[in-house]
Amino acid sequence: MKSREMALCGVLCALAAALLTLGGVIPAATFCAPVLAMAALLPVLEEAGPRAAGTAWMAVSLLALALDPDREAALVYLCFGWYPLLRPKLARLPSRLARAAVRIALCTAVCLLLYGVVWRVLGLPREAAAGGFGILLLALANATFLILDRALERLTLLWRRRLRRRFFRR
Repeated sequence: MKSREMALCGVLCALAAALLTLGGVIPAATFCAPVLAMAALLPVLEEAGPRAAGTAWMAVSLLALALDPDREAALVYLCFGWYPLLRPKLARLPSRLARAAVRIALCTAVCLLLYGVVWRVLGLPREAAAGGFGILLLALANATFLILDRALERLTLLWRRRLRRRFFRR
C-alpha cells in the first residue's frame, strides 16, 4: 500500500509542477495554473493524508520557484497551495457564516501578505495600491477564492465517488 501512495504522490507532484510550468507559457494562466496544481494534489490528500499532501505541496512549490518562468504563479501557488489541507478543518466549523468569514479573512490576509511583499520587492509607490481600485481587486480576489473553495469541494467529491475506483481497483 505504501508503494502505491508513493507512486501516486510522485506522479501527481510531477503533474502539478508541469501544470505550473506550462501555465507560464500562457500569460492569462497566472491564476489558473496554481488552481489546477491544487486540484492535481487533491487525490494525494484523500489517499495518503495531510502529511503527504503537505510534503507534496512543498515539493511542488520549490520546483515551481526553481523552474516556473512565471514567478507570480509560483508565488500564488506557494501562498495558496496549502489551502486544500486546511479545507477539511474549516468544514468542521459549526455555521456556514463562520466558515465564509474565516475563508474571507484567510484570503484577505494571504493576498495582503503576498502582494505586500511583491510590492515592496519591486519598490512600487504605496499610493498606487491604495484607494478604490485596491479594494476592488481584493474583493474580486475574495470572490474568486470562494469559487475556488466550492470547486475544490466538488472535485474532492468527484474523486471520492467516481475517479478513485477507476485508479484503484481492489
